[in-house]
Amino acid sequence: MQINKVEICGVNTSELPVLKNNQMMDLLVKIKAGDEDARQQFVRGNLRLVLSIIQKFNNRGENIDDLFQIGCIGLIKAIDNFDLSQNVRFSTYAVPMIIGEIRRYLRDNNPIRVSRSLKDIAYKALQVREKLITNNSKEPTVSEIAKELDLEVESVVMALDAIQDPISLFDPVYQDNGDAIFVMDQVQDKKYTDEHWLQEIALKEAIKKLNNREKLVLDLRFYKGRTQIEVADEIGISQAQVSRIEKNALKNMRKYI
Repeated sequence: MQINKVEICGVNTSELPVLKNNQMMDLLVKIKAGDEDARQQFVRGNLRLVLSIIQKFNNRGENIDDLFQIGCIGLIKAIDNFDLSQNVRFSTYAVPMIIGEIRRYLRDNNPIRVSRSLKDIAYKALQVREKLITNNSKEPTVSEIAKELDLEVESVVMALDAIQDPISLFDPVYQDNGDAIFVMDQVQDKKYTDEHWLQEIALKEAIKKLNNREKLVLDLRFYKGRTQIEVADEIGISQAQVSRIEKNALKNMRKYI
């Protein structure tokens, strides 16, 4: 995604205005009264907000123009649903609306297809979760959600997992003294551990101590998978000689490992 792109959907982002809070409140009053010019001015004055939000999705490989348009839909929905009687800044209300719209778009256009039945269970589970939080003022367990839906816990877990957005190993988790820490930096590599690397280095150093014939025998035996008879035929010596060379080579290597 070209986040540094100046023109998005025909809009020159470098020239976008920024509205102050009192200006936005005045425009919102006019919008609620049906003033279309105020509506257009308000939308344009909040396009920078949309632009800042879509930058959070810059590792999804999506077209920035598409995300910008979807973000604008979320902005318009936020304008239509904003309640002036509530003591809340518009940006505080709009940000989750815009993010939600973008996430729905990404989920619906996800190359990993999720069955309609799983989606339905997941959305019902989310609705039940919100209801239980409202009633009990605490986060419900998956078991409680499953009980409300009269479903197995495993079914609810599978459905909720299915609608999660996949992330890239190169998604930034947080900034550490200006340097980004990525997801891959926090994933444990159980195969290529420090111990593994040290053993591999030690093995290479030990092999360097062998003579050319010992190196050849070990290469044919352990890297190319030949039998002792096959090695003997290839280099023109007896199997017994191959066996002695192999044993001496391994014995010498153990001194350095």
